[in-house]
Amino acid sequence: MAERVQRNRHRSAPESDSRLRELMDTYQQPLLRYAQRLTDGDTGRAEDAVQEAFLRAWKHLDRLTGDHGSVLGWLRRVVHNLVMDGYRMRKARPTEVDIENAAEVATADPMAGVVDSLLVEQVLHRLWPEHRAALVETYLNDRTAAEISETLGVPVGTVKSRVHYALRAARKATTNHLLCAA
Repeated sequence: MAERVQRNRHRSAPESDSRLRELMDTYQQPLLRYAQRLTDGDTGRAEDAVQEAFLRAWKHLDRLTGDHGSVLGWLRRVVHNLVMDGYRMRKARPTEVDIENAAEVATADPMAGVVDSLLVEQVLHRLWPEHRAALVETYLNDRTAAEISETLGVPVGTVKSRVHYALRAARKATTNHLLCAA
């Protein structure tokens, strides 16, 4: 590293500038076309990648000679890596949304469903088994009182009263804060 810095010190600023200008004149258009293909035609991202590639080339001017390999190949690899890093960064971070459109993109909190299911489980656990069965059949299995009557072997009126008392007990459990975290 120190050797490279020393070599760059020996090279004068006008010499470095002219070498970089020569590289840009020679390779800018081919690199820009290559970068646009990689970015699906996004000119802004392509120009940014090419600009960054030339900045890196300026830092490594001493290595960009035909003796060390293809200069265009080195520049193309740098552009390719920059574009791929940009794709990876976009995948790794959340999607950016304008503040005006935030309400449209906002999603429901998935934890709310977890909390609700825990609450239902706790409420059902506190009910008498007969009341629990009537409530589960009515609301979770979406069955009619007549269907539940047949399944449980009790009169329809009994099913209705069990649902009524089960709901009353469930409301009481939630309003009295008898529920605790599982």
